[in-house]
Amino acid sequence: MNDAPRTPLALVTGANRGIGRATAEELARRGHDVVVTYRGHADEADDAVAAIEALGRRAAALRLDIADPADIERFVRELRPGLSSTWGRDTIDVLVNNAGAGADTQLGATSAEVLDHLYATHVRGVYLLTQALATPSSDDPMLADGGSIVNLGTGLTRFVHVGRDAYAAMKGAVGVLTGYWAEQLGPRGIRVNTVAPGPVETQFSGWVGNDAVRQVFAEGTALGRSAVAADIAGVIASLVSPGSAWVTAQRIEASGGYRL
Repeated sequence: MNDAPRTPLALVTGANRGIGRATAEELARRGHDVVVTYRGHADEADDAVAAIEALGRRAAALRLDIADPADIERFVRELRPGLSSTWGRDTIDVLVNNAGAGADTQLGATSAEVLDHLYATHVRGVYLLTQALATPSSDDPMLADGGSIVNLGTGLTRFVHVGRDAYAAMKGAVGVLTGYWAEQLGPRGIRVNTVAPGPVETQFSGWVGNDAVRQVFAEGTALGRSAVAADIAGVIASLVSPGSAWVTAQRIEASGGYRL
């Protein structure tokens, strides 16, 4: 009889680039297999899978448009047989709600369409996907008991950058949901936390390779430099580890001490 512990399996949304990609790879380094989701850029998702496999773990890339409720339903419907065929199991242990979309919004110059898209991506989509995976549809939820959820928040709920008000508001809503979900899922041993990054140099931020912007953020940060995706990935991976087994319902800002 094989009593070896089962390899933990994580699902990271928006993991083809940026913080999601870095998180998927860091989880692989720490012994997780990973399901990578992507909305576009399938080539990047394939590269992420190859990087995870090069670390000695198994991975699969599945398309998901988190802003589309019909696509969430399709994804969830296809996920279980996909887990069975690839891993011989029908549950995941970790859900990282990372996928996101940005927009410049300012009071007096923001359309309903932009607000709707930010809401659909950061609130409704996160809610519907988590609900589908973490709660029983037929007494058989896909997020295993004892599992962990990490929601991506933002430091912008603490400090202000003009043009990011709507994005910050949506992420603030996710922070509220974190506490409610921690209460609801706690009896199953599932922990739910928010990681709130400060400024991070990724494609999402729009300032990759911009030395002037990097210097501005570094000067405003207690640790004296700007962040890269790996800085946030390490915090997320630590939160889902056994060492954080008594941490739930928390908002953990990973900003290097930005704007203290």
